[in-house]
Formats: sequence, structure tokens, C-alpha cells
Amino acid sequence: MSSEPSATGTSPRTPRPGAQKSSGAVTKKGDRGAKDKTASTLPPVGEEEPKNPEEYQCTGVLETDFAELCTRSGYTDFPKVVARPRAQQSSVPSASVSEKPAQVQDDQRLSASCSQNSLESKYVFFRPTIQVELEQEDNKAVKEIYIRGWKVEDRILGIFSKCLPSLTQLQAINLWKVGLTDKTLTTFIALLPLCSSTLRKVSLEGNPIPEQSFNKLMGLDSTIIHLSLRNNNINDHGAHLLGQALSTLHSSNRTLVSLNLAFNHIGDVGAGYIADGLRLNRSLLWLSLAHNRIQDKGALKLAEVLRPFELTHREVVERRRLLLVKGTQERSRSPSSSRYGDTKAEREKSQPLGVSTVTLVDKQEKMQSLKAPKGLGKKKEKSGEVVKKEEKLGSGQSPTQGTPKKEDAAKAGKGKVTIPEQKMSKGKGPKTGAKEKRSILLESEQLVVEATEMVNPLLEPVEHRDGKVFLPGNKVLLHLNLLRNQITEVGLEGFLTAVQYQVQASKSRTSPKAPLGLLWLSLAKNCFDPQCPTHIMIQELMLPRDPVKAKAREEEAAAT
Repeated sequence: MSSEPSATGTSPRTPRPGAQKSSGAVTKKGDRGAKDKTASTLPPVGEEEPKNPEEYQCTGVLETDFAELCTRSGYTDFPKVVARPRAQQSSVPSASVSEKPAQVQDDQRLSASCSQNSLESKYVFFRPTIQVELEQEDNKAVKEIYIRGWKVEDRILGIFSKCLPSLTQLQAINLWKVGLTDKTLTTFIALLPLCSSTLRKVSLEGNPIPEQSFNKLMGLDSTIIHLSLRNNNINDHGAHLLGQALSTLHSSNRTLVSLNLAFNHIGDVGAGYIADGLRLNRSLLWLSLAHNRIQDKGALKLAEVLRPFELTHREVVERRRLLLVKGTQERSRSPSSSRYGDTKAEREKSQPLGVSTVTLVDKQEKMQSLKAPKGLGKKKEKSGEVVKKEEKLGSGQSPTQGTPKKEDAAKAGKGKVTIPEQKMSKGKGPKTGAKEKRSILLESEQLVVEATEMVNPLLEPVEHRDGKVFLPGNKVLLHLNLLRNQITEVGLEGFLTAVQYQVQASKSRTSPKAPLGLLWLSLAKNCFDPQCPTHIMIQELMLPRDPVKAKAREEEAAAT
């Protein structure tokens, strides 16, 4: 009799109560053996893992595929795939409640009588689920995936690597507080190339990783366009890795359009690293550093890259090397075009060399310039002029540093032709100022993807002042959010100078495809009086440039 209570007491803990009842007359040692026996029933189910999940062919319906793959992998309790709740759904029950109050009262009495059921229904929201947003209500094509509040392990990511590639309309993956580690992050990054080419947005929020290796998401082969890394405890070390992922002296990310780093621990040093990444990056349009720890030193670093800034010695040397390489390539092509007349058959044969060739020929026709790098052998010109101009370029491409005059002439001659046009291709410019900021970003995505691979910001036209070389500031960035940091009026002065330059540069645009420059700047909730003269001047300069406010003013004017 003493052994029966112990058996019944342990039965709720085991998944098979019946197995424990059959061993009711055994000792405690026998109970331990019964537990081991029930636990041993799981491995046979897991033995199907090596073959059965691989044999399954995904149908493209995430709910069916995920459940089947989890079952084949040995999971008995796994998250369900459900439609993401929308705000509009809450208004539907409220309308029915107002129409049928009596029925609601009956339902409330019934739910109150069943306390256990009411508790379960109250905490349904906290159960692990995979929320999906569908392309259409009557269609099962998944557009976005939301996972919130439960730990995603390697086995689940392995199942995702099998079922996500079949989702042809997938556009976004959002992981909020899923306990990512450096290992699982690497696994997640490895499955991204397997997904559909429509995947544009990745949001990893509330996932602090000690290694802070989020820069792996911004590799040169990455296809992510929108990346959100809010609330990940990113400090100056993580900002250093992200700044290097934006651009270095020899590489630059060309796909990322928006980066959200709000609610992190980035200080002045980290802001300087991000600013260094913006020096030679010409694809990022939207950057948020709100709710960080940036003070005046970091603010001045960010403001510096928005106006002409001085090139470092390494950047000057790299610029000279690029000019020398470009001049050598042009000279190697010039004899064939001048000596043999460049027949139509030769031009048609030489055009499939690359995308940059066609792009530069089209730019040459628009600018009607005399010199056309990369496209010189594809367009008819007078042979004598070509030879003379190439000889001039060749004579100015001395690798030594003791010939500044010749080098400057070569830079000026080359910059006038190649760089403004290359810069225009990066500027995502064919957008009017009256459009909203989101539509500007969406229209810019395709232009960023189609940017010519040969573009390099170091080949932009430069200014020479007091023996120093100054590169034009970053005029591709459209949106900068520095809300709720620790910036004072000292940092405001730097941004006022940058905004004045951006406004003047946008007024002097010579082409509709030229970059628009900074359109939106948020400096609110910092350590200065909002009514100080510097802040008011910045607001007055930026107000006509803000597309959303400009459109609102137009609507108000039309209404009045």
C-alpha cells in the first residue's frame, strides 16, 4: 500500500501515466527504472530524424510544412503557425458586443464559472507561436514572419532552413527576444541565402550577444536592404564592427538602405566609428541612433561627414592608386579605338564586357563629354583627340608623390567626367521632395541594387585647400535620427554647418538624378534648450526639405 501513493505521485510528471501504474508494486529503485524506461521511448522517434525530414518535400504552406517537419524531427510539442493579430480585429468584437449585450453577459458568466478555462484563454498570447502575415487574406503566401519571446535553437533553425526556401513571397523576418547566441546567429545568417530573393528586411531586436557579431549580417554578399538591431546592448565595440561593415578603404556595403541602432549603448567613440563607415558608403539612406549615449564629440564626428571632409593619408594614397589604374585601363584601350576606327561590329562585340560599360556609355551620351572612361572603345570619336587626351592622362598618372601639379590636373580632368555621373547613380535621385520619406526609401531600393560596381567615392571631384585634399560630404544619407542622446549646443553648431552645406549643395544640383542630400534630421530631447537660436535655425533650414511636412503644408494650402 505504501508503494501506490508514490506511483500515483510520480505519474503526472511522466508523459505516459499508464506506464507508471503498471509498476505500482515495485520499490523506489523500480520507480527509477520505470522513469528511465518511459524516457527511452523518445529516441526511437528521434531515429527518424536523419532520413524522414530530408525525404519530405515542402509544399510552400508554412503551417503544414513546419508541423510536418517538427513531427518528423521528434518534436511532440512545438509552436503553432498562426496569423498575426491586427488592430482592426479588435474593433469587430466590440461592435458585436454593443449589438448583443445580453449574450456577452451570458458568456461572461460562463467563463467565470470555468476558472481554469478563463486562465488558459487569458494567457494564450504568451504561448510560443510563429506569427505570419499573409500576402492576401484568401491566399496562404507568407509575406512576413514574427517570432516573439521564446528561444529559437539550432534544431528549429534547421527546420526553418528546409521550409523557408519554399516561401516565394517572403519579404521580412522579425525575431524579438528569441535568445540568439553567436552560434545561432551564424546559423540564421547561413539560411538567409536559401530564402527567396524577395527577402528584404531582417529585424533582430532584444537579442544581446556578448560577441556583438551583428556585422555578419552586413557582409559584401548580403542582400539585406533593411536591418533593425534595436535594444541589443550594442556598445562602442559593436559599433566599430558595424562601421567597418558599412565601408572601409577597400570595400563598401552596397545593398543596405536603412539601419536602425536605436536603444543601444553607443557612445562618442562608437559614433565616430559609424561616422567613419559613412565616409565612403554611398548606399545607406536611413540611419537611427536614437536613445544612445552620444555626446558632442560623437555628434561632431557625424556632422563632419555631411560636409566636405579632409582625406587621410591612406585615403589620398588609395585615390592616387585608383586614378593610376583607371588611366592604365584607358590607355590600353585607346590604340585600338584610334588606329582601327572602331567599327560597328567591334563595338557590338565589346559591349557585353560588363554592366558598367553600358552604364558609362549612356552617361556619356547624356553629358556629351569628350572623354568617356570605360566606354571609350564603344563610342565614335575623333581619333586624334582621343590619343591626345589619353596621352595627357597618362603623363599625369605618376605614382610618385612629388608631382602635385600634374596629379591635380589629372584628378580634375578625370573627376569632371566620371565622378559626378557615378555619384548620380548612387544618389537614388529621381524622387520629388513632395513624396513621403518611406516612398523615397522604397523607390531607392531598386536603384541601390542596380548601382554600378565600378563606383568608388574616392574618385569624386575633390577640393585642394592649404595642401590638403577635401572630399565632398555624404549627400546620399536622407534620414538621420539622434533623438534622446546627450548632445549640447556645441554639437548643434556642427550640425548647423553641415545642414547649411547640404541645402546649398541641393540648390546647385545640375541633374535630377543627383543626390538630394539630408532631408530629415531629428535632434530633439537632447541636452539643449529647444528654443536656442542654433536649433531654431536648423529647423528652419530643414522644414522645407522634409517631404512629409512639405506634403502636409501643400494639403493645408489646398484646403484653405
